[in-house]
Amino acid sequence: MKRTSLANWPCSIARTMDLIGDWWTPLVLREAFAGIRRFDDFQESLGLARNTLNARLQRLVEEGLLDRVRYQQRPDRYEYVLTEKGEDFYPVLAAIMAWGDRWLAGESGPPVITRHTCGQATHGVVVCEHCAQPLTAGSVTKELGPGFPARLADREDVQARFGPRPE
Repeated sequence: MKRTSLANWPCSIARTMDLIGDWWTPLVLREAFAGIRRFDDFQESLGLARNTLNARLQRLVEEGLLDRVRYQQRPDRYEYVLTEKGEDFYPVLAAIMAWGDRWLAGESGPPVITRHTCGQATHGVVVCEHCAQPLTAGSVTKELGPGFPARLADREDVQARFGPRPE
């Protein structure tokens, strides 16, 4: 069954889900943030079939989250290195981890503790870039942005969710 692409939806969440699309891709990125760079190390760490891992790494390279860098010739061997775009994905993983620690960790507590360079144990918190207060569903509103397709902006359901596009 062919998967429906969300890459062109007027929604950053849908577009991001189209990119990460399955449970293996964020786990590959988790391993990259942990310092894993080589194919065999990713495979050993994740226990993932070679063809599946190859497809996930190839997609992350194509999308610019990882660079494929040759570290050996004869035979050619490559490492997968996080790019700036890839590094920018870390807060997404930190937020997922914080939610999982709160709601899925169980009585024994979280399986991994994140420690900041200041020395303190911490967890991902998404905050307003202006006032530094945490973002919650009740503390934000949404409006149509400049990238929302004009052909959809006048639809009744869109207007009901977002109101008219600001001038």
